[in-house]
Amino acid sequence: MSDKTSKGGKSKGATPGMNPWEGMSAPDLESLDALSRNMLDAAVRGNQALGRMLQTQMSKTPPSTQDPFGLGDTMSEAWQSAMAHPEKVMAAQMNMMSGFADLWSSAARRAAGEDVEPVIEAQPGDKRFRAEAWSGNPYFDTIKQAYLLNARFMHDLIDAAEDLDPKEKHKIEFYTQQFVDALSPTNFALTNPDVLDEIQRTKGENLVKGMVNLVQDLEAGDGKLVLRQSDTEGFKVGEDLAAAPGEVVFRNELIELIQYAPATDETYSTPLLIFPPWINKFYILDMREGNSMIRWLVDQGFTVFLVSWVNPDSSLAGKTIEDYIEDGVFAALEAVKDATGEEKVNAVGYCIGGTLLATTLALMAKRGDDRIQSATFFAAQTDFSDAGDLQMFTEEPWLEEIERIIDAQGGVLDGRSMADTFNMLRANDLIWSFYVNNYLLGREPKAFDLLYWNADQTRMPKALHMVYLREYYQKNALSEGKLELMGETLSLKDIKTPAYIQSSETDHIAPYPSVYRGAKQFGGKTRFMLAGSGHIAGVINPPAANKYHYWVNKNLPKDEEAWLEGAERQDGSWWPDWKQWLSYRSGKKMPARKPGDGKLKPLYPAPGKNVLVKS
Repeated sequence: MSDKTSKGGKSKGATPGMNPWEGMSAPDLESLDALSRNMLDAAVRGNQALGRMLQTQMSKTPPSTQDPFGLGDTMSEAWQSAMAHPEKVMAAQMNMMSGFADLWSSAARRAAGEDVEPVIEAQPGDKRFRAEAWSGNPYFDTIKQAYLLNARFMHDLIDAAEDLDPKEKHKIEFYTQQFVDALSPTNFALTNPDVLDEIQRTKGENLVKGMVNLVQDLEAGDGKLVLRQSDTEGFKVGEDLAAAPGEVVFRNELIELIQYAPATDETYSTPLLIFPPWINKFYILDMREGNSMIRWLVDQGFTVFLVSWVNPDSSLAGKTIEDYIEDGVFAALEAVKDATGEEKVNAVGYCIGGTLLATTLALMAKRGDDRIQSATFFAAQTDFSDAGDLQMFTEEPWLEEIERIIDAQGGVLDGRSMADTFNMLRANDLIWSFYVNNYLLGREPKAFDLLYWNADQTRMPKALHMVYLREYYQKNALSEGKLELMGETLSLKDIKTPAYIQSSETDHIAPYPSVYRGAKQFGGKTRFMLAGSGHIAGVINPPAANKYHYWVNKNLPKDEEAWLEGAERQDGSWWPDWKQWLSYRSGKKMPARKPGDGKLKPLYPAPGKNVLVKS
């Protein structure tokens, strides 16, 4: 939220006064009694919830006594760097003092009935302050602007530490923003006009309901707070979501292979095999009918197979990336061959599934294995030299802390831990908005399919996860041609397979500059495409929705900025562009194959059993 601010619309001086309760009717004795009882009830429930959380957590994984992120040392270095430039620190202080002087003057003039310009405004798109009272009520408008001035000052101090190592500076910026977001006045009942209105309307029952929600979320997490983002009873997997017709035709201890039923009389001869990420369940690709990529693909005449990864327990803690290649990718390739008789497939990898696919392709190149004749990557990183905010979670002290946590959890990382990390990348949208809704306003989260999926997390085996964090994120071994795996030294440059690489403009997990750097490492013909929106909506964007846009450029110049300068913008979904690329590599049309037509017979209907296992 570094300012980086703009000045805009005027603040009205004639409406309401500096008292946040102005305009509210005086509560009668009965209402006051109800409010008092509800506030006391909320306080008691809150204390009970806090005590349960502390007791449960202390009896399980003991808290670390270390500083796994090294924030203490980094903060000390940042302060020393800032003090080496006293003129910048002084400028930050003067900027803050000047801002507050202007704010007090503005508030006084507004109190006198004068229309005034705001001293500072929130960033465009900041949803926290959209309530009318944040600009229409002088009291709340002053609180908001004071908060924004303080936030700007904190970021100005970080900017003064110009000698700090860029990665360390980025770490400080990230955690400062977490602190700033947590202290927003929207997160406190007495400084949030929506909450105050709700307290008056319900006589404080919203706070009681909020504490009930808090207790329920603590119970759901067995003492650890599981912040609900969606109605957990709002959908049923296999009926509302992941409901595309198909059959599981192969299964081993790591995967189920789903073959989807055709929707056309003829299909392309070359099968399409999809590898979703194993850190989420596959049905992001098969949401509700109008938003299902799987249904769209079969409607276009593709024979679609999809890997549904196991949700591992402690018995699979020792599974490695080699296992996921052998019993995941290679096993699926053999199964597709048995099901269709086809020697070759077109493959898709989404997110970490794409990283696995690239690794496998590099290994296959070393072995002369050409069973994958084209590869598509959705939001998948293969070069981790500058992989965005997640890279902060791959420093060695933190990795040692992750290992400690995983060991305490039986050798598998609880899916909630990874979800919490991803939520931190968009804290206002994915944490604090639900904190306010669920606990301060006392409301139930709405049924939202995407957030329901987001909360349906999977576990990860220790051996696999630690190799991924160390060899890929920390060492960037695959991109640098130094990844040693299964007796080979692997490099992206060995991959000659034609590749279609999708990325998204606002992806906070796989930033498009990072994806572009990986694309340039491939040794074959590569088409890079940049979609609108982020990590999920940038991928799941059906043409019928007529949303967003995408950029295409047949060339791969030196960097992503040069690529974008030469790119052409297209409106709507990028799926038809991919279909044209994919169908060219999918062979001739033939009578549609149904699950069970080949050597593999259906085991049980899609979506299978793996996806139903809860973490």
